[in-house]
Amino acid sequence: MADAVADPPRRGRPRSEKARESILHAAAELLLTRGLGAVSMDEIAEHAGVSKATIYRWWGTKELLALDALYYEWTEPTVDPPDTGSLRGDLLALLRPWARVVRTRPYATVIGTFITKAHTDPVFATEYVDRLVNPRRERARTVFERAIGRGELPAGVNVDVALDLLYGALYHRLLHGHARITDRFVTDVVDMTLHGAAGSTHR
Repeated sequence: MADAVADPPRRGRPRSEKARESILHAAAELLLTRGLGAVSMDEIAEHAGVSKATIYRWWGTKELLALDALYYEWTEPTVDPPDTGSLRGDLLALLRPWARVVRTRPYATVIGTFITKAHTDPVFATEYVDRLVNPRRERARTVFERAIGRGELPAGVNVDVALDLLYGALYHRLLHGHARITDRFVTDVVDMTLHGAAGSTHR
């Protein structure tokens, strides 16, 4: 008897991953066009082409889905932080694309809603930090630690403060809307942060 022919390997993303991405994209689109309070799980399921049970398989609440959806819109989680060979280059490659994205849609409104809820709901506050704030900080932390390993920065530099300086300036403009988040602004923020970090160590 001839040997059975093995099934050819399947190409493309697994069905579950495609469904998850469809849900995240649908949730982000509705979140940005209608706001968190006006969106229901039923509408997200309809836009994503999945059942509501499929959504609840991964997210227990609309709020948790909203946090992951926004992070999905801002970041490619499977892609490592950029490695251009220099800290300045890495930070510009990390932050400029984000700055260009947030100029295109009402992200400030969504973030403002999240922050308001985080200050009134301790459980959501923890999820907000764990799902949206910390993952973005950790990507930037990676490039700082890489730079320390290359000797670009002193080993004792306070990376947490440097991260606050970077993201604090960007979110200040995003949330208050007093000026645009341009590529030039991102460059200035990176340069000023690195100028301070170069001469700073833990005390």
